Amino acid sequence: MKVRASVIVQGRVQGVAFRHHTARTAQQLGVAGWVRNLPDGSVEACFEGEEKDVVAMVQWCRRGPELARVDELIEKLGEYTGEFTGFQVRG
Repeated sequence: MKVRASVIVQGRVQGVAFRHHTARTAQQLGVAGWVRNLPDGSVEACFEGEEKDVVAMVQWCRRGPELARVDELIEKLGEYTGEFTGFQVRG
C-alpha cells in the first residue's frame, strides 16, 4: 500500500547536512518527495512510497544524521498522490 507522510523536524537540523542525508536515505529506500529548510530553523519534508519505506523514512528523521539533534518531529499523514517522480532537496 502506498502512503504519504509530511514531517517537520525541530532541533539542530540545519547546517548539519540533514537535507543531504534525508535525500540519500529516501533514494536508498525508493521514497519520492522533497525536503527543505524552513526560516525558523526546522526542516520540512514530504515522503511518498510504499508504507514500510515511508515509515522507515519517518523513523530515520527522528534521529537524523550524526551531527543533528532532533528535539521534536511533527508528523502528518495524507493521501498518496503519486505526484513525485524522485526525491528533491529544495531551498
